[in-house]
Amino acid sequence: MGIPRLEYKPKSQNERVAGYESGGDEAPRIYSTDNLLSPGDMGTLIEAAYRQLYFHAFASDREPYLESQLRNGQISVREFIRGLALSDTYKRSFYDLNSNYRFVEQSVQRILGRDVYSEREKIAWSIVVATKGIRGFIDELLGSEEYQENFGDSIVPYQRRRILPGRSIGETPFNLKSPRYDSYHRSKLGFPQIVWQSTVKSYRAPDRQPRTGDPSLFLSMAQSIRPTGNLPQSVSPYNIDIERTVPYRKR
Repeated sequence: MGIPRLEYKPKSQNERVAGYESGGDEAPRIYSTDNLLSPGDMGTLIEAAYRQLYFHAFASDREPYLESQLRNGQISVREFIRGLALSDTYKRSFYDLNSNYRFVEQSVQRILGRDVYSEREKIAWSIVVATKGIRGFIDELLGSEEYQENFGDSIVPYQRRRILPGRSIGETPFNLKSPRYDSYHRSKLGFPQIVWQSTVKSYRAPDRQPRTGDPSLFLSMAQSIRPTGNLPQSVSPYNIDIERTVPYRKR
């Protein structure tokens, strides 16, 4: 018999209230197979699913077999999300490089579209990861009542933002406040690093670049030359014949 999941509650009453956004840039865009108007819309939906879980999917991160099944109607969007969450890319990027608590936090953000309510919820889901593994944890997230009510089988999960009174903008995107790697692994990988900084500083517009014969092209060559002249001889004043060496006017 498995360990029952700990009970947790929302951290404030605001979590119990439905959002009342009225459109605009803060309103999340919903991608669903229920309102596909053209074949290209399915590709847009797939890209939205990759962005939600991976933030960015390289060619090696994509799952062509799952994409083909979704395009042919063999699986639902919910099953497509499940396949991405159980893929090697997701495991390698989020589970292998983070603790169970951080893995739970990022998975709740990407699959349920919200932040974890409290540390108690983090602990509760971490127990599920420890006892049932990644597959059991992902299955419980996707099979939860919360996921079914908000996304169902046809909607790609999205960040459920809420604009509260006194706040001009919504919540920070998950990929900005919860990056893929934690601080320990970011330091090991040398993040953050600005690769383009030196290139931008040395950039010169094409019309301002020196042409053939410009003296500035030879500046480095001239600076590399280190001429050595004849050093003055050190002669003692006692060895100088003043009467013979000092010129004088002849009458």
